[in-house]
Amino acid sequence: MPKPPLIVILGPTAVGKTGIAIELAERLGGEIVSADSRLFYRGLDIGTAKPSLSERERVPHHLIDVAEPDETWSLGRFQEAAREVIADIHTRSRVPILVGGTGQFVLAVTEGWSPPRVPANERLRFVLETLAAERDPLWLHSRLASVDPAAATSIDPRNLRRTVRAWEVILSTGQRFSEQRARSDSPYTLCLIGLIRPRPELYARLDGRIEAMFETGLIEEVRGLLAQGYSADLPSMSAIGYRECAAVLRGEMSLHEAKTQMKRLTRVFVRRQANWFKANDPAIRWFDAGQTQLEQIEAFIYASLGQH
Repeated sequence: MPKPPLIVILGPTAVGKTGIAIELAERLGGEIVSADSRLFYRGLDIGTAKPSLSERERVPHHLIDVAEPDETWSLGRFQEAAREVIADIHTRSRVPILVGGTGQFVLAVTEGWSPPRVPANERLRFVLETLAAERDPLWLHSRLASVDPAAATSIDPRNLRRTVRAWEVILSTGQRFSEQRARSDSPYTLCLIGLIRPRPELYARLDGRIEAMFETGLIEEVRGLLAQGYSADLPSMSAIGYRECAAVLRGEMSLHEAKTQMKRLTRVFVRRQANWFKANDPAIRWFDAGQTQLEQIEAFIYASLGQH
């Protein structure tokens, strides 16, 4: 029995995934499943470049605004939810389009990744979090890089929760975190589409996006979240821009410094994203997002999935 189809749109932040995914979904009778971990959280809209309400009205979107900022969505929880959503889309004879910039979340669906099944060790977590508080969260990540470089590469240094979890698994099992992900065959017939742009063009788009975030109220968005009692130290608030804006509101950073820091961190983030999906991966068909006609991508999808 043939496996059900799954279209996957990959690429760095600001490359243009949202616009192309929406247009393809409209043409193909598709629905979008977000694999961007920053989009899970309600109220974190401007700083995550979340698809607008009008964009979400054009095409059904799934796994956006599914959690409060102080909730935790693990890789395993996302994998289960994504597969349920994709199955539901198939039962309605629609086409699921997985769209993501978070590499491990995409692979959890497409390659059947299973996170290490190591139970939580609250005492060990307390020790690790205390170490991070006493020294520096980045110190804990730098030590992880020396022990398990592959795991460190896949984890944003600002994401203390995932860094602590990696250490928890390593110290509990004596094995590298990166070597403990079980994989299985994909349950889908995959059509992997990668979007790229020349690096200078991408960086210009990133800078423009960050400027636009401030113009459309990013500072006010963060002020509102803090006023609701959400801490700037929450994992959800590790998305680039939120802690910088919180620092501006505390008087610890100027607006110019916040923008400069965000632009620098976003460039680092883009380079880290590139580690997940390589330009020479034969399973991915790469398209220049600024030069490619949508008909070319559509033709590739039909050819890849054996449809006419």
